[in-house]
Amino acid sequence: MATMHTYITTPIFYVNAQPHLGHAFTTIVADTYCRYRRLCGDSVVFQTGTDEHGDKIVQAAQGAGVSPGEYVDRISAMFRATWPLLAIQPDNFIRTTDPVHIRTVQRILQQVYEQDDIYFSDYSGLYCKGCERFLTDKELVDGRCPDHLVAPEAITEQNYFFRMGKYQQWLIDHITGNPEFITPERYRNEVLSFLKEPLEDLCISRPTSRLTWGIPLPFDDRFVTYVWFDALINYLTGIGYPDQENFSRSWAAAEHIIAKDILKPHAIYWPTMLRSMGLAPYKKLHVHGYWNVGETKMSKSLGNVVRPAEMVAEYGTDTVRYFLLRDMSFGLDAAYSAEALRMRQNSDLANDLGNLFSRSLTMVAKFTASRVPSAGEPEEIDRQLRDAAVAMVAAYRREMDNFAFHRALAAVWEVISRANKYIVENAPWDLAKDPAKSARLDTVFYYLLETLRLIALTLEPVMPDTAAKMRHALGQAAAQDLTGQAAWGQLAPGTTITLPPPLFPRLDSGKPKTTSAPAQTGGKAQKNMTSTENPDDEGLISFDDFKKIDLRVAEVVAAEKIKKSDRLLKLTVKAPEERIIVAGIAEFYEPEAMVGKQVIIAANLKPTKLMGIASHGMVLAIKDQGSLFLSAVSAKVTPGSKVS
Repeated sequence: MATMHTYITTPIFYVNAQPHLGHAFTTIVADTYCRYRRLCGDSVVFQTGTDEHGDKIVQAAQGAGVSPGEYVDRISAMFRATWPLLAIQPDNFIRTTDPVHIRTVQRILQQVYEQDDIYFSDYSGLYCKGCERFLTDKELVDGRCPDHLVAPEAITEQNYFFRMGKYQQWLIDHITGNPEFITPERYRNEVLSFLKEPLEDLCISRPTSRLTWGIPLPFDDRFVTYVWFDALINYLTGIGYPDQENFSRSWAAAEHIIAKDILKPHAIYWPTMLRSMGLAPYKKLHVHGYWNVGETKMSKSLGNVVRPAEMVAEYGTDTVRYFLLRDMSFGLDAAYSAEALRMRQNSDLANDLGNLFSRSLTMVAKFTASRVPSAGEPEEIDRQLRDAAVAMVAAYRREMDNFAFHRALAAVWEVISRANKYIVENAPWDLAKDPAKSARLDTVFYYLLETLRLIALTLEPVMPDTAAKMRHALGQAAAQDLTGQAAWGQLAPGTTITLPPPLFPRLDSGKPKTTSAPAQTGGKAQKNMTSTENPDDEGLISFDDFKKIDLRVAEVVAAEKIKKSDRLLKLTVKAPEERIIVAGIAEFYEPEAMVGKQVIIAANLKPTKLMGIASHGMVLAIKDQGSLFLSAVSAKVTPGSKVS
């Protein structure tokens, strides 16, 4: 079977600011997809880099008191230094100030100019400095740029234009004939909607009278290249356009990953440029949403920008990678908060995965002398775990192929939950007390360890350090072949296992894991140390504390999905007063199925906002083996009845 090839790219990030959460997410997605494709046996080229020309760079350099060249060197180096912190390993890091890129851009400009797809003309328009392009009246909202919220400046000047409108019908035909060209579908539809209107030609130059920091046009040195006609060509430069060995192979397999704010340049400008050059378009464009901080888009002016290096210092590389891939449904917006990240670490990573791995290996070390035992004849409960683990790999591959990383990880965590339940149901500590049940004990341990091996295999692209620790503890070599290594039963009996330290520490609510309490001396410290009379009572609450929780029966009278969220439903309930509760149950319950249900709620929680909606309470539910079940009552009762 011939090896498949993949060329995966991020946008080249604009260096008018330091790396932030949005840059990190795009690049983690690309790195994860790259690792996944290699695990599937593909050859892969992964490229990222920095975009370094344009008005905003000059302004940022002036603000920093340095030349544009010094400024872009400094910020580009920050991007390059950030990626190893997140275990991101690109094959190529390109800069638009690289001499080879400048030569490639000028070569393409000359080619397109000579075939009369570039012409000179006067132009009057509304120019947004933030976008570095002219905007149409239809793009404005209340007379302002919708992205930068400022009124564009009216400019009249002579410039060069690319005959983009010439290729409009071809582009429409290509998009409609290739449904996977732009994904998710919502962005494909957005582009087709835009193309229903006549496509204006694209201004591709800026006069040197107002901008010199750019690539000079090869046919008129009074002008420099407009930033998009410069920046987009990086995808060709990085793989040796036009005649480097393997260029054609890589370009035929090109997949771009971008955020939705640069959809138009990538879905319209870029394909038409390629058509003019005589090149086939890229294979796929993957478009993701924004990471908001709470309910607000990240903004330097608001002071809510999240820096990747700070996240890693606080939580660790694999926790950050897992959280970002697990909490965003690719294509939709997502909300970042430190509380949500801590919850993922404590619940998913420390409690579910970490606890499963630690107690499984601890019991093997204690009861089978740290050796993988031989499995005996399986019982139905064993076969169910095996079948679930094998099915997990198939589901994982399907979702990873479709860029549904959150669903791929949900499939893995379903098996983690099932394996934790498997331990409880089989009670190895009890089996170990009876020598006659040693064969049964061995079977239970083998099925647990083999399930852990498959879990580690699927986590390889997402959490490479964690997967490596798990493999080492299980006595396994590096993961190299998802297809071959996914078959059940490859863990060799007799293999020595080792006990690693905990995979993930639990984090105190609101406290970073890097913070430790200072040592105390004297009477006050002694009092703090002895204030709990019985250490076994730690973590327990008193009956008086329990009585403070107002548990009631509530009847759902209306339910609807919340836009831009795959997980949340807005419920209107009577308890007995009417209130709104936002519940994270949309993955398991359709809105229409909720109306008329009676559920149990915690009624006296402080209101909190989720996706901009105030939630007054919490619906109680049980999570088991990846499924979710609402708590309920066995018979119809009066809404508002208290649980006692």
